[in-house]
Order: sequence, then structure tokens, then C-alpha cells
Amino acid sequence: MRSTLPTFNEVWQRQFRSNVLIQAQTFTEQSSYLIGCSGGVDSMLLLHLMSFLFPQKVRAIYVDHQLQCMSSAWGEFVLNACQQLQVPCSIVPVRVAEGNLENQARNARYQAFAEYLQDNEVLVLAHHQQDQAETLMLRLLSGAGVQGLSAMSVVDVRAKMTLWRPMLELSREQICQWAAQLDMQNVEDPTNADPDYDRAWCRQILWPILEQRFPKMQQALGRTSILMQDADEILAEVLASDLEKCGNQSFLNIEPLQTLSIARQRQLLSYWMQGEATYRPNFAMVQRLITEVLEAKQDAQAALHWQGYYYVRYQQQIFRLNADTYLAEQRFPILPTQMQIFDLEEAVSVLSGRYLIQAQALGLSKELLGRQLILSTRAGGEKIHLYGRVGTWPLKKALQQAQIFPWLRHTIQILSIDNVMLGVFTPKGFWLAQSEYLVVDGWQPKLVSEQ
Repeated sequence: MRSTLPTFNEVWQRQFRSNVLIQAQTFTEQSSYLIGCSGGVDSMLLLHLMSFLFPQKVRAIYVDHQLQCMSSAWGEFVLNACQQLQVPCSIVPVRVAEGNLENQARNARYQAFAEYLQDNEVLVLAHHQQDQAETLMLRLLSGAGVQGLSAMSVVDVRAKMTLWRPMLELSREQICQWAAQLDMQNVEDPTNADPDYDRAWCRQILWPILEQRFPKMQQALGRTSILMQDADEILAEVLASDLEKCGNQSFLNIEPLQTLSIARQRQLLSYWMQGEATYRPNFAMVQRLITEVLEAKQDAQAALHWQGYYYVRYQQQIFRLNADTYLAEQRFPILPTQMQIFDLEEAVSVLSGRYLIQAQALGLSKELLGRQLILSTRAGGEKIHLYGRVGTWPLKKALQQAQIFPWLRHTIQILSIDNVMLGVFTPKGFWLAQSEYLVVDGWQPKLVSEQ
């Protein structure tokens, strides 16, 4: 049998229910809800309330971090409670990576949430007023900026999920009172009282001291987070304008960037580095980007690695490259290979892209069609007599003049036959070389798509 809630005879209980229903209107009518339930008093209350307010639209998920011997038993407790409430429930074991245990457990938990969320499903979490205050305080102590001090929002739309925290303005005292009215059972995680963990230390040691002096501290910190959210929204508008002026998510132009104030430069670089990640880089990492990359000499080829991306300077731009792009040169073969081109309109793929063999007024001799050609990567020191230019040039200089990015130069491939250079495949197309095979009514590869 589905349990029923007691009469909403408390003013704040009635107001809470009204707020939840109003907040739910921000989602579509087709939305359903996945509740992250740990078995603690706050998430168990959330489970009961959501099943009461949104019957048939609720699922639950218990993420088993497998860090304690009781974790599987807690999962069974949550599962049994869900069965009594007629709420489908999934128990999902995860492996927590090494490192900061709190951070890695959170990462594993949210990864599980993302994998189990269905289309049009909102993730509902039981964060409350004390959680919000603790988050703000811990971020303040870690040196966070405006975005970090915004802490948690009631509705948080991310790239892969939408989070809803309907209990964010409820105090823990209100939650425990309501749970007692429901005669609701819950589990107690001993790590919540272990001061070896930052959040538990904050809750067990720091909080009582602060509340003796500032009894309404939690409410005050909650207001601060709302003010910081307003400030963050205003800052986001400024940053979007600055990014449009200076570049995009892939690169920034240094000259317009340096016309901004130092504060706006620092904020834009932090915003740009964040990309689609949940959190921005710390202050020290942004400073490293400025000193090691932005202020580096143009030919220094400096690179900064952070969160799977490499930040590099090339001439008057800085680029944000994923690891696959930046490290690609290490994975490509350097041994020469054979290539045969049999006919016009044939498509060929090389490291720099896909090419179509087309007839040209001036190009390579059709006698080469069907013959074994050699395709080789640069070894260094090659010289080329490009068609239309006077004399022989170092290939490296030609690449520099064409402004081909250093991290793409491994895709340069030289086409030759019998030690005669026919041309060069580059990310900007095929360059014809002056040779005995250059004739009227010939053919050339034309770049149709980059790799």
C-alpha cells in the first residue's frame, strides 16, 4: 500500500509543497523524475514526498560506492522502501577511483546518474540548507570565485542532465521533524560524522562554533549563494560578449584579449578553459596559462595541460586542443607507404584529409595513373620547388608561411615517384611541385574534407 502523508498542518510544510509544484512547472509535462536516494534521512524524505506529489512519474537510484561493508545492506533498505511506495528502484554499484575520496566518490556517483537518466527525466537530489552552507564555506576556504560561491542552484541545467534540488531551502531540523511525523526509517552513514572528511569536519566541528556566535548563519550563507548566483549570471553575460569579441571555444585572439582589463582577461580565460566541464580551473592554473602560454614567445611552442586539454600559443592566438589532436603525431606511422591512383574522380584519404582526383588545365601527368607512387611523411630538411615560385624552398619555411599549425604538421605527406617530388598533401590542400611530370591537361588531388 502507498503511504499517505499527514495533514500539512505546518505553514512551512504547506509552503514547501506549493513551491515544489511551482518549480515542477519549469519542466515539461512529459518530464519524469529520477531520485538519487542514499537511504539517509534527507533523501528518504525526498523519496516519500516525490512519490506522494508525482505518483507514477518517479524512479529511484541507489549508487553503491562499495566503500563500506554496510553499503549493499543500505541498498536493500532503499529498495524495500521503494517497493512499499511502488517506486521503481535501481541499485548501481560503482568503482571509486584513487585520489581525493570525497571528490572521486562524487564523480562516480554523477557518472552513474548520467548513465541511468532517461530522456525527459530530471535528476532530483535531497540537498538542503545546511548542505548549501557547507558547500559555500568549503569553496570559500578553497579560494573559489563567483561561480564557486554560487554553490548549488535549485534547478541546474548541465550538458548531460538537469538537476533539481527542491529541498534546498529546508533546514536539517525541518527535515528531521517532518521525517519524525512520517515515522520514517533511514540509514546512518558513519562517515557523515568522521571529521577526517572535509564536509563532516565542517558539520561536526566548525558549525557549532560559528552557530554559537551567528545563530542564523545557515540562512545568511544561503542568501549569499543566491547573491553570488545573480552575480555569476551577470558575469556570464559579460563573458559571452568578451568571448565573441576575442574568439570562440577553440581559440582566442591575443590582441583583442589584451585590450580587456586584467580582471576581465583572467575571468575570460577561466571561463574559456572550463568549456563544458562542471567547474572552472583554480586561480593558480589560470595564472599559469597567462605566464606560460599567453606571455610566451611566439616561437616557444609552450603548452599547458589541464583536464584533458592542451593550451598552446601559435603566433597571435592561443588554442584549446583536445589530447587526441595535440598528441596525434605520436600515433601516426612515419614509414613511407605506397599509393596508386587509377582514374579521375577517384577519392583518396591521407593523413591531412580526403581528396578527390580532378582534371586540371595544369597538373600531374596522366601517365602516373595506375603506377606505384610513394607517400612519405616529413623527415626534416626537405626542400621543394613549388609550382609558381622561383627557386627551391625549405619545406618547413613553406609550412610556416602557410600558417599550418605545428600540431597538424605530422599530417604533411610528400607524394613522389623514383625520388622525384610530385607534390605535398597538407591540411590546406595539395601543393604541386615543379617536376618533369607537371604537364598541361593533367590532374590534381583536391581537398574535399579535413581529417
